[in-house]
Formats: sequence, structure tokens, C-alpha cells
Amino acid sequence: MLSKKTKYGLKALTYLARVKGNEPVQIAEIAKHENISQKFLESILLTLRRNGFLGSKKGKGGGYYLIKEPHEIPMTTVMRVLEGPIAMVPCVSLNFYEKCVDCPDEATCSVHKLMIQIRDSALDVYRNNTLADLL
Repeated sequence: MLSKKTKYGLKALTYLARVKGNEPVQIAEIAKHENISQKFLESILLTLRRNGFLGSKKGKGGGYYLIKEPHEIPMTTVMRVLEGPIAMVPCVSLNFYEKCVDCPDEATCSVHKLMIQIRDSALDVYRNNTLADLL
């Protein structure tokens, strides 16, 4: 299931992508428009800023803004930053692989085979979509 953090992060990114002229937008405006707790949104926007999606400006007229064009922001990157590994189990993760302690043989594990298919399907969707596709 998609976490609220990721859902709200996607909503905030699409809101910022719609802003004409890439002007900074205050957290309160995004929170009100997208019906998100301002304190929770602040944490999400900080994560997105630290990971190179957003810039921020302090003071009067300040706020957050995109530092990349929407078509330059792949959903694979957004999902990994906000949600963590795309794979549902660590033994099929491409970036965060770990052997499952309860599995003696991945090659014959039925769960492993199913999770690879699910991971590949999700990756296909994320790789073929950018922030621009959500607008």
C-alpha cells in the first residue's frame, strides 16, 4: 500500500509543477489546497529538497519550488526517495538486496518468483512515467 508520505509528496510535487514561472510556494498554500497537515508536509518537502527535487527560498515571498523540469523527474526516483525500495521483499530488490533468512534457495522459492514479477511490473510503470505525466 502506498504510504501517506508518498501520496502527499506526489500531490505536493504536482501542485508545484503547475505553478507558473516556477515561483516559490508557501507550505501553508500547498497544505490547504491539497488537504495535507502542514507539519507533515514540511517534513516531506524537506526530504524532497535534500534529494534534489526542490529548492527553497526564505523570507517574504519564500517557499518551495521545483529545481528540475517535470519531465526530468522520473517516478522511480521519487518513489525510492519517499517510499523506499520498490521491491516488496528484500531478496528481489535491485538497489537494497538482502537474502531472506527464512529461505534456503531463492531459485526454487515461489514467493521470490512472484515478487520478481511484481517488482518488474511496478518498475515498468515508474520508469515510463515522470512528474510531467501526472499533470
